[in-house]
Amino acid sequence: MLHRAAIFFAFALVACAAAPASSQMPTIAPGVRVGGVAVGGLTSEPARLRLEKAFSRVIPVVSGKRHWWGVPRRLGAGAAIDTAVSKALDAQPRTRLALNVGYSEAKVRRFVDHVAHSFDRDAVDAKLVGLGPAGPEISDGTAGVAVRRALLRRELELQLRRGLREPIGLPTRPVEPSVTRAKFGPVIVISRSSNTLSLYDSTHLVRTFGVATGRSEYPTPAGTWSIVDMQMNPWWHPPSSDWARGLKPIPPGPGNPLGTRWMGLSAPGVGIHGTPDAASIGYSASHGCIRMQIPDAEWLFQQVHVGVPVVIT
Repeated sequence: MLHRAAIFFAFALVACAAAPASSQMPTIAPGVRVGGVAVGGLTSEPARLRLEKAFSRVIPVVSGKRHWWGVPRRLGAGAAIDTAVSKALDAQPRTRLALNVGYSEAKVRRFVDHVAHSFDRDAVDAKLVGLGPAGPEISDGTAGVAVRRALLRRELELQLRRGLREPIGLPTRPVEPSVTRAKFGPVIVISRSSNTLSLYDSTHLVRTFGVATGRSEYPTPAGTWSIVDMQMNPWWHPPSSDWARGLKPIPPGPGNPLGTRWMGLSAPGVGIHGTPDAASIGYSASHGCIRMQIPDAEWLFQQVHVGVPVVIT
């Protein structure tokens, strides 16, 4: 019995020794890398898991202490990992293989838009904030900042294609205000007490005119307004006021009470205009409007535009 057992054991050893080497799991040759990831010495499944882990790492986008995370899945990214592992198993030692990667351009764009919406800051234009002893007081404009979206998209796509996961410094550009204090443009200041109109270029006085403002029962409204309408050779239409009841529209011409130029203000029914009644200039004589000599109104008309602020004190 013992003799038979010894024979069986010896036979088993011979059978094991004679088993073909192909029954063992093949391994990747030493030094092989796929998309920069070392997979040499691994069998297929560990190699696949290592590549999946490396590919699924996020791409950090950084600006100071703020971070955004470019998750490959959110970017619609995927990699041909099984194909890469198959090639790696057949590769010679120290071969460098590329990892074929795809991604969604639309999803990359959406991620970049999300980053930009959370980061961008609009520029603030200079504004008229008041009137001081020296004239208009204008705030300084403030620059904004915006993400350079096309550059960020290229950086993300490059990292996906190359398998990189290095932090991307958020690329930005300054956004300059469209209106600055130095280039604020024209400002009109009208004084009811002195019956004058002064035109400023930002804070610099350009020219002052005598004008007529509203009489006590029809005062020119104080406040900060703006020019909203400009007409050459305007018609005069009777306003809905008791003093104009029964009057008819007057076409352009020598008898038109608006002269040859009309600059309507955001104050209802009030405007700056020429007048054929030159004797009223310097007095509180109108029904609320600001009258100018006709040549003065024509000159002013050329210096201003819709939107110009008008301060009436």
